[in-house]
Amino acid sequence: MGTFVLAIDQGTTGTTALLIDSQSLKIASEASKDYPQIYPKPGWVEHDLNEIWKTVAETVKEVLSKISASPKDIVSIGITNQRETTCAYTKDGTPLHHAIVWQDRRTSEFCAEHRDHFNKKFKPITGLPLDPYFSATKMKWLLENSSAVQAASRENNLCLSTIDTFVLFKLTQGLSFATEPSNASRTQLLSLDSFTWNDELLSFFKIPRTALPKVQDTFSHFGETKGLTFLPDGIPITCLFGDQQSALFGQACLNVGDLKCTYGTGAFLLVNTGETAIQSKQGLLTTAAYGYKGKKVYALEGSSYIAGAAVQWLRDSLKMIVKSSDVESLASQATDEQMEHLLFYPYFSGIGAPYWVPEAKAAILGMTRDTATEQIARACLEGITLAVNDCVKAFIKDLGHINDIKVDGGATANNLLMQSQSNFSKKNILRPQNIETTAYGAALGSMVGNGKIDIQEISKLWKLDIKFQPSSKEYADKKSAQWENTIQKVFL
Repeated sequence: MGTFVLAIDQGTTGTTALLIDSQSLKIASEASKDYPQIYPKPGWVEHDLNEIWKTVAETVKEVLSKISASPKDIVSIGITNQRETTCAYTKDGTPLHHAIVWQDRRTSEFCAEHRDHFNKKFKPITGLPLDPYFSATKMKWLLENSSAVQAASRENNLCLSTIDTFVLFKLTQGLSFATEPSNASRTQLLSLDSFTWNDELLSFFKIPRTALPKVQDTFSHFGETKGLTFLPDGIPITCLFGDQQSALFGQACLNVGDLKCTYGTGAFLLVNTGETAIQSKQGLLTTAAYGYKGKKVYALEGSSYIAGAAVQWLRDSLKMIVKSSDVESLASQATDEQMEHLLFYPYFSGIGAPYWVPEAKAAILGMTRDTATEQIARACLEGITLAVNDCVKAFIKDLGHINDIKVDGGATANNLLMQSQSNFSKKNILRPQNIETTAYGAALGSMVGNGKIDIQEISKLWKLDIKFQPSSKEYADKKSAQWENTIQKVFL
């Protein structure tokens, strides 16, 4: 049968388990399970940590059963995760509150009040502007508003972390409480220059250091499985990885200027900046890409909070399509002439990079009486790609040049979306044969962490499926100008 590396990809809407053959490094089996989203109030988004843990167990069991593999055939584990989502639990792993999801906006008022002061003093340290997106204000909210969290803090029985640490903690029966730079840099509590928790930031947000995990290299030994019903004891966990940095790694973006865009619930772009933490002048984030053997690698990041979620809105709220993949055939029925003034701004969770307007709302502008579902569907896809293109333009202004854009995530199967991205961004879009690069990156990271492969070998594993090249220049230029003018007038 051979041996396998297990990747656990704990995402915003579900969990995926992936087995890759430890010799060929090809995907052997995959399993996914969705879980419910919880919306207590408008703008609030939560997850049940027990539900998340249940999907981890279920997907691991299923991925093994699909190829009749024994759990004993797993040589190591890599974990990748939705990043800023914040967990509070006790030292025996009992959740104290629902996880507060990265999309959650409940701390908008605090951020608005303190943004100018924070950005001037702390943004150079963290690489991040003050925004509800990041974990620190979520931790602060939990400490101020949850009596269970407050009690655990008083009793020195509190763990505050991102999802990677929670899954690690559960896999090791609480013996390992650790994270790594790609996740820790998203909390807004990490010094980018040293990859350590920053005392001034802990003080500003009133977060007790004792509640936070230790920070270690991305590819390193994090502990071993213990006390699980679905895996034997003693399997080493050798990589933790924030999902977007994991995709960057899985896309073999190992050189300065290499860029990827992942299309999931949102769309996230990262460009490798090497061992230099570049401070953006265009509203992009400076973030850790990974840490390995003491080497610090950085990235610039642009984020559009809503991508696939906009298509889900067409499906679930407007009932325009039965399944998300139907949007391509519907949208392709709309002509350029019909789309002349129609703009879809997918700002259901505010605007992220490069503008940072958390209170912004989504809008469809330019409709007439003959606007039909096919035009709205195409406007939705164009809105996703134009929002992504705002980040692409910011990268070019900051760096001067970027390479072709490598893409991944389920939505990249939509050829119309990819061609639209190429047209608006005026860049070649490279879709690899393996579009599930987030989980694959964690598996490769685990192989690096257990010493089985060298980082430079990863470039040889990347294989092109389709290259999309720019076209429709006149239409794209006109629509881009309309998009930008409307943002300036309506949203800023």
